[in-house]
Amino acid sequence: MRPTAAPDYLAGYPHALVEPVRRRLADGTLGGVLRQRYPRMHAVRTDKALYDYVQELKDEHLRNTPPLSKVAFDGKLRVLGQALGTHTRISRVQGAKLKSKSEIRIAAVFREMPEEFLRMIVVHELAHLRIRDHEKEFYRLCQYMEPAYHQLEFDARVWLTWIEAEDKRPVG
Repeated sequence: MRPTAAPDYLAGYPHALVEPVRRRLADGTLGGVLRQRYPRMHAVRTDKALYDYVQELKDEHLRNTPPLSKVAFDGKLRVLGQALGTHTRISRVQGAKLKSKSEIRIAAVFREMPEEFLRMIVVHELAHLRIRDHEKEFYRLCQYMEPAYHQLEFDARVWLTWIEAEDKRPVG
């Protein structure tokens, strides 16, 4: 199996936004800037705590959506397709009835990130309960649930870029 290239979390963003990030990464100041901007880590560590966290947001913003059958941190997500979270719907025929289940999986890397980033990815996955594709209405719903959604998404990608670079930095 051939090693895969590191994901470029900032792909698709304009050069004017990405270049200052790359400069700070190169001169070693990016981590300090991020930690100053987002000093608080969250306390959601278990799948049960994550389920409760997601359910609270769902009850606050999306009361009329179907219930969630499972919410979990997933250690494989970061590897598979560079997804940071997934939402799946599973439909099964049981006798004469069609049963539907919804699951949300959040990349395990979000266990060790600031609360704002966890909220952003949860909001994103919850929006998929109502709107399947990434279209204008989808992002409007994300902003309704989290007004700073777009900034948080960019900053989370910057954080992931920083973590990826730190993991590859030689020790010593």
